[in-house]
Amino acid sequence: MNIVTDLILPIALAFIMFSLGLGLSLNDFTRIFLKPKEFIVGFASQLIILPIVALILVLILPASPEIAIGVMILAAAPGGATSNILTSFAKGDVALSISLTAVISILSVVTIPLILGISLFFLGLNLANEGISLMDIALKMFLIVTIPVLIGISLSRVLNSFEDMAKKISTILFFLVLLGAILAERENVVSYFAQAGLITLILNILMMVIAFYLSKALISNSSQQRAITLECGLQNGTLAIVVANVFFDGGAYLIPAATYSLIMYFTALPYIFYLRRN
Repeated sequence: MNIVTDLILPIALAFIMFSLGLGLSLNDFTRIFLKPKEFIVGFASQLIILPIVALILVLILPASPEIAIGVMILAAAPGGATSNILTSFAKGDVALSISLTAVISILSVVTIPLILGISLFFLGLNLANEGISLMDIALKMFLIVTIPVLIGISLSRVLNSFEDMAKKISTILFFLVLLGAILAERENVVSYFAQAGLITLILNILMMVIAFYLSKALISNSSQQRAITLECGLQNGTLAIVVANVFFDGGAYLIPAATYSLIMYFTALPYIFYLRRN
């Protein structure tokens, strides 16, 4: 048993998802019925358009099967709490951002195995040959993602004073997971980053541009356009790294998530700076 991969990483992710749940309430889920159009645009952008764009990129750009699978793991991941924070800095619709993060995180128990299964079919890869079951992924995702979020929501009123501390701890855990992922592959990190860097950079920029113009075409409110753009550009890198480690033995599989987790700040922050100045 690899104690880091099999125990510490899932516990870190579970706590991060628990802290996400502490900041949620039932209003974050019922709000989607008050503004269904805005939610559907963001939901479709992240759960349908993003994986399709990622799949096209790994099919047309040179990448090893491990890097290709890693990119699809990343594309299947929901947005994280970071997107909610940066949406606030960008003066975007934070409520919409939170609702998208909450719903897509809860649904990730189904969407991640489904997106992986479909994308691997188009890539000509078979999980069964690797001894990996989509049902096993769904079950473990439920245990380390869905249940902690639901526990956090149920305890949000009781542990209201702990929410800020939990978010700070989650931020530290995120960077520790990211650093650990990079250090674990330090011997191959340059070659891996060279393979994954271009794809993840293009994916990030292309998806933010698509989300921006799609939301601009369908939604008149600029704050909601900003929320959807950032929600599609900021993925839950920790979740993607854990999935790559737990189900695919880490290595090159987790490098796209690691590179994207760094790249997304270098693209999102200038965008936010531009918005605040204009």
